[in-house]
Amino acid sequence: MRELMNHPFVNGVLPHLLTVGGFLLALFLIARLMSEKRQPGNTVAWLLVIILIPYVGVPLYLFLGGRKLKRLIARKLPLCPVLPGGGKHVYADTSSATAQTAIASGACPPVNGNAVRLLTTGEDAYAALEENIRAARHTIHITTFILGRDDVGRRLVRLLAQRAREGVKVRLLLDAVGCFFSSRGFVDPLRAAGGEVVRFLPVVPLQSRGTTNLRNHRKIAIFDYQTAIIGGHNLAREYMGPTPLKKRWHDFGVVIEGPGAALLNEVFLADWSFAGKKDLAALHAEIQGDLGTPRGSSELQVVASGPDVEGDPLYESLVSMIQEAKHSIWIITPYFIPDEVLFRSLLVKARAGREVTLIVPARSNHRVADYARRYYTRELAKAGVHVRLFHHGMMHSKGVIVDDRIALMGSANFDLRSLFVNFEIGVFLYSEPEVLAMKAWATDLFNQSHAFKPERAKKPRLPSRLAEELSRLLAPLL
Repeated sequence: MRELMNHPFVNGVLPHLLTVGGFLLALFLIARLMSEKRQPGNTVAWLLVIILIPYVGVPLYLFLGGRKLKRLIARKLPLCPVLPGGGKHVYADTSSATAQTAIASGACPPVNGNAVRLLTTGEDAYAALEENIRAARHTIHITTFILGRDDVGRRLVRLLAQRAREGVKVRLLLDAVGCFFSSRGFVDPLRAAGGEVVRFLPVVPLQSRGTTNLRNHRKIAIFDYQTAIIGGHNLAREYMGPTPLKKRWHDFGVVIEGPGAALLNEVFLADWSFAGKKDLAALHAEIQGDLGTPRGSSELQVVASGPDVEGDPLYESLVSMIQEAKHSIWIITPYFIPDEVLFRSLLVKARAGREVTLIVPARSNHRVADYARRYYTRELAKAGVHVRLFHHGMMHSKGVIVDDRIALMGSANFDLRSLFVNFEIGVFLYSEPEVLAMKAWATDLFNQSHAFKPERAKKPRLPSRLAEELSRLLAPLL
């Protein structure tokens, strides 16, 4: 071994070859990075990491850098089907710029005939979930980012196992990272009862380059293809439960009955087919019932976004939504890290005299995200934006309301990861009763929050300033 280590090739030629090889690989990755359709801040952050610390940046990019799954995009069917039994008549004609932007980006048109009910507490969300699990006659489809190894997670697994034993087709799709400790033995009771459990993009072993960073952040539950629950709630006690919990996070969701639920089921089936290598045609053949039957009078639009979609429909629709605002913009989000377009759009709207309100938790569960948002909240507050800090625990709710006439809710945060990297799901609400109900919920959060006043904030010390700037720099990679 000593002779091998002292060999001229090992001491002289090999290090040189490794250096040249690393340099060429870095150049290749930089060229690939520049050719991808990325948000500029994301590109700059990756360039700095690859150039300044290549021994870290190169393997990190190989491990985390992918943003789109081109093979999945190429073979994925359009999520805008002819609804069985209902035909295309449920799709609404709309002149909304936001709806047209989403359609042009690949989303379905808005659909009529829905019943929508808001879920504003963790107890309400859990009650709706358990009620629909117990009432399902044919199928239960659930996808979640987190399944807690706690009393709520165990209770839901037992209940799903019970329904599987009773003959209901139960499918549970778990993100492999978010459910790292609960996607194996923890859900064995459901598997033993005949239910199916699939892990979304397992991390080990690595399946393909770049997949480690692409997580399924969607939270969807569909029952008998006709009722759906979506929002920000994960299946864990800090998000929901049968009884109140003092430290439970404040979150938001909705129950949808009607054609909108059928479209959300299409998103689930596409994810299930991809993650579990299942035949999508066979999954569609199982569908029973008339999915076009109206259940209410609400108009809504389902927009899926992520690595399985060619563009960024949720982001582009959000930009359109904000830029067409004539009176007011309300944003509720746990993490606020906008890109330059969204940030400048909000600044311009505020300076033009529009009422712009931003509600964020006083302190979230991710300190890096809190540091990264400081610059944006300071500048927005100076421009006249009403920045409010929610002090009653962690606020995990997500929502955008414009002019009291259109609202967006779902799984996406107002940050770069949700808008450009994650698999996300959003629902745009176009009917006045639901939009005003969301505004009432947002107003309640506003009243429980305190105003952020940048002029009263002490000048941050050097360590805090460094942490803030570093967090902003690394925000596109988070």
